[in-house]
Amino acid sequence: MHYIFEPGFFASTPVHTALLVGTVIAITSAVVGVFTVTRGQSFAGHSLADIATTGGSGAFLIGLNQFWGYLAFGVGAAAFMELIGVQRRRGRDVATGVVLGGAIGLAALFLYLGTQHTSTTGASFTILFGSMFVLTSSTVPFLIVSALLALALVVCLARILLLSSLSPDIAAARGVPVRLAGAAYLMALAISVALSAVVIGAVLSTALLIGPAATALRTTRGPVRAMTTAAAIGVAATWAGIVLAYDSYYWPPAGRGWPVSFFVVALVAGGYLLAGTKRERSCSPA
Repeated sequence: MHYIFEPGFFASTPVHTALLVGTVIAITSAVVGVFTVTRGQSFAGHSLADIATTGGSGAFLIGLNQFWGYLAFGVGAAAFMELIGVQRRRGRDVATGVVLGGAIGLAALFLYLGTQHTSTTGASFTILFGSMFVLTSSTVPFLIVSALLALALVVCLARILLLSSLSPDIAAARGVPVRLAGAAYLMALAISVALSAVVIGAVLSTALLIGPAATALRTTRGPVRAMTTAAAIGVAATWAGIVLAYDSYYWPPAGRGWPVSFFVVALVAGGYLLAGTKRERSCSPA
């Protein structure tokens, strides 16, 4: 075991916190991600992730916890995209593109001002690429509650979301509140992206949202199996990423550990590619 887990791994409080928070967020992101891929709103999720950079950099500039910036800007952007037509296919790309362009410009300004008015080092890297080992204990309860809220919201709306994804016209004809359900889903998506941004950074947060879900939808049939498989993939990638990041402190040059986000994203991407390879082999004629 000592060849896998370096000394102090199981006794480290930051590791315990990272495993707990990472597990909850990985499950939430995977479940929300299945609906994101099914509904064809991966671009919206990616846009919200980039917009989270604006919120995190703005929170850093005024001295707040970055999670609140991620959450506030994500929810606000989701509401604005819904208002200007993200649920209508023709207006979806235009709506997300307009919001994304403005948000990235603000992020650049906030990061510049933040580095000019503070001596804190590494803040920009943490905002963009995250760090599970620096989560404060006071933030953990809010992260878990937010994750459970997003998860419960999506699970309660699961039938409506699936029906509206397959046929919005039929869902509307049956009296399903398609617009309201879509808006609620976007709120859950914004919360999920904000949570992922905390652990693996705003730039890479869609890795946990899209990667495990896309892999599960490639290899399984049925929404329940897809969500279960996606959650298992997300948790496995997160745990393995934490272990590898901790062990990397002992790799040469010692004391310069690699970021958790790199390992998590690499494992998720590798799993997706492997699933695609296996599917192609199984579908090829004998």
